[in-house]
Amino acid sequence: MKGKINGIQQLGVGVENLQEAWKWYRKNFAMDIRMFEEEAVAELMLPHTGGQPRKRHAVLALNMRGGGGFEIWQHKGKKPEYPSFEVRLGDLGINVGKLKTDQIQKAYQTFKDNGLNVLGKVSTNPAGTEHFFLKDSFGNLWEVIKEKEVFKKEKSVTGGVLGVTIGVKNMNDSLKIYHDLLGYDKVVYDQQGIFSDFQGIPGGEGSFRRVLLRHSELKNGAFSTFFGSSYIELIESTDQKPRDIYIGRIWGDPGFIHICFDINGIDYFRKKAKSAGFPFTVDSSIGQETFDMGEAAGSFAYIQAPEGTLIEFVETHKIPILKKIGWFIDLRKRGNHPLPNWLLKLFRFKRVKE
Repeated sequence: MKGKINGIQQLGVGVENLQEAWKWYRKNFAMDIRMFEEEAVAELMLPHTGGQPRKRHAVLALNMRGGGGFEIWQHKGKKPEYPSFEVRLGDLGINVGKLKTDQIQKAYQTFKDNGLNVLGKVSTNPAGTEHFFLKDSFGNLWEVIKEKEVFKKEKSVTGGVLGVTIGVKNMNDSLKIYHDLLGYDKVVYDQQGIFSDFQGIPGGEGSFRRVLLRHSELKNGAFSTFFGSSYIELIESTDQKPRDIYIGRIWGDPGFIHICFDINGIDYFRKKAKSAGFPFTVDSSIGQETFDMGEAAGSFAYIQAPEGTLIEFVETHKIPILKKIGWFIDLRKRGNHPLPNWLLKLFRFKRVKE
């Protein structure tokens, strides 16, 4: 079976206090659909947790306007450690989380009116797409981008994750992951210089090579219509020496901890990643058909990109639709076709209200 990447399932966000952070993301980004919540020990992540199992509390939250979710993640057995320096654009790893909106001016004004830390004004990227940046209360940088795709009309002004911006050390080395392995094969732009739309964000005054990638083919996995299109933007500093965002820290510490892709065919990606020189560093499917994730089940694996970014693959086997009545869907029995929209819209019954 040939593997497929169906979209960005979630962006991992490490936090110091899960409930405080999730409340902020519910209020401001409408990430209020709780797909699962679990306290457990991350026993398989030893290559990225200092060789020790780590207790953690995590929730996967979605936005009904569509797009990828947030996996909000808190260490429970150790004190979360922040970077020892201000993360600047071009530092190695995930710099920016991209959120979608089909009403860019309204989103900008709403966030300004609500007192959020909006950086600069609405501007355009090299493709001519309108966007703006803001920092959340926890120091994470977000880019709100005009995108017409909406899964379900809601009162919120933004949807879920549209992509990420990643600082890389060597563009051509990192393209082997994002372009070749992950199949982001359409180059929207590849430009070098100083960019006016980066002005006003930490490090944005520097010079960069900037490459925006997207998939050219239509995805067809179970959740593909909900996740929608996605973008990966790679930026390489050409006039400064970048720093490793997670130097001296471990997976789960505050910041953007990983980018996760919904896939079909984990065996295919295991072979493809190994042949590309990036073997799985974590592989839940070894010795077991499926991995119990509390309310859900599936297989997951990680690779590490040349610049250090952790990339997760998740092949979902079972998810709860209406847990109260015991309604779960086993995706292994129905194939990889998109779930009907009426069923995906039932996610709204998982909404957490204040």
